[in-house]
Amino acid sequence: MPRSRSGPNTPRRPGDVEHRAHADYTGGVYGSMLAASVVIGAGSLGSFPRTELVLLLLVTSLVFWIAHVHAQLFGARLAQQAPDRRVVLRVCREEWPIVKAAVPPAAAVAVSPLLGLDVRGGLWLALSVAVAGQVGWSVAAARRAGAPPRLMAVTASVNLLLGLLIVSFKILLTH
Repeated sequence: MPRSRSGPNTPRRPGDVEHRAHADYTGGVYGSMLAASVVIGAGSLGSFPRTELVLLLLVTSLVFWIAHVHAQLFGARLAQQAPDRRVVLRVCREEWPIVKAAVPPAAAVAVSPLLGLDVRGGLWLALSVAVAGQVGWSVAAARRAGAPPRLMAVTASVNLLLGLLIVSFKILLTH
């Protein structure tokens, strides 16, 4: 089923939202980029840096998920119709990849001591996992949308470059 070429304010048919929930991983790309930014912005953490970073990653993703759900429900949708329970649940599922994308970097921080990494090494591991997730989500989205291999390579490259830009900010901020 081809994607609709409508804009964000164009009314969608019921099947369009369901299709987007299955074929659109932009929330995962966004969530991975958000996780990478949280790792960079964590700066000095307190007495339990790993625990605090894991919580910061998960809580930040939940807050952004709620913000996205709110924007979807009370933005364009409210102008068209009052959301019912079915629509609310569908939007919650549709935006859930934002939270899912924070789990692998949080898990990387949590297991970093088992890998013999100090806190700094755990931060770099989490950042690497977030960038890899960003690339993976973008390729999954392109693949699910039926993009040809060349376009999948382009989206992977663009997201890798964006991730490396985030990594370069980390390097610049810590040196």
